[in-house]
Amino acid sequence: MGRLIKKNVAGIRILGFSLAGEETVIAAPEFNVCFDVGRAPREIISVDNICISHGHMDHAAGIAYYLSQRNFVGNAPGRIIIHRSLAQAVQRLMDVWAEIEGHPSSGEICGVEHLEDVQLLRGAKPRRGLIVRPFNVNHAAGALGYTLIEKRHKLKAEFAGKSGPQLVELKKKGVTIEKQIETPLITFTGDTALGRFLDLDFVQNSKVVLVECTFFDPEHRTRAVAGRHIHVDDLPKVFEAIGEGHIVLTHLTRRTDLRTAKSILAKLLSPNDLARTSFLMDRTSLSAGELPSAGASPSAGAGFSAEELRSPQESRPPQELPSA
Repeated sequence: MGRLIKKNVAGIRILGFSLAGEETVIAAPEFNVCFDVGRAPREIISVDNICISHGHMDHAAGIAYYLSQRNFVGNAPGRIIIHRSLAQAVQRLMDVWAEIEGHPSSGEICGVEHLEDVQLLRGAKPRRGLIVRPFNVNHAAGALGYTLIEKRHKLKAEFAGKSGPQLVELKKKGVTIEKQIETPLITFTGDTALGRFLDLDFVQNSKVVLVECTFFDPEHRTRAVAGRHIHVDDLPKVFEAIGEGHIVLTHLTRRTDLRTAKSILAKLLSPNDLARTSFLMDRTSLSAGELPSAGASPSAGAGFSAEELRSPQESRPPQELPSA
């Protein structure tokens, strides 16, 4: 079995791995996008768009290897999307590696800032209808979260009865006959404490929200605040902000096994919120027979009940995951 964990959440396939201080890399293969690169596992080399949340090594160490491997296997140059304040440093890193290796690894370093939309690529060409929207989060300098958004154009209601030629004439006259519809699909917060990003409507309305929750021990509240991470006690505020989307918890540490984490959540969250919650690193949270179909409610087979959380059966803790 591979190192990356496979899940189907609210009809969206996710492939990832996330342990605090070790590695975070989460891909949505059907959308050709990956959030953070970790150590660049082989499963993400074919993904054209890599969104880096911040510069810490467990999230960004594999940038050079990812670009190099794409060059090695003959893929189109990959693209790294990262905060503009870090983009030049990443380019210098690639220049140093070119000197070390004796040849450059081609790739685009795309510097962005808060709410600066980026159209996704498919190979070397833009992919219509899909963007990522970066937003500021509350962590290290240059830290960003990202929301994957599907954009569609829909005819305005007042023009619904018009014929094709009539619509063409209206467009020639400069009349705007369509409106743009945005559907937020996946939000990835990266490492962060609570912050104003929870007030953003596209975050609140995402189908799937990947949220870090690093600390579960009551004695680690001060560590969470100092490191600008989310503590489990913060989660009710997260659930209050997120509408009906499914929440996937990431970035646990090895000191917290999943059985303990589930027990804590059972006491902290309502049954409805528990039903739309899962852990990225829990291989048992979504069995093959429980995978929701496309368009299904996020809670349909996607989370776990309070009874399941209190079950004596132990889920596989992160430290027991098989190696690659």
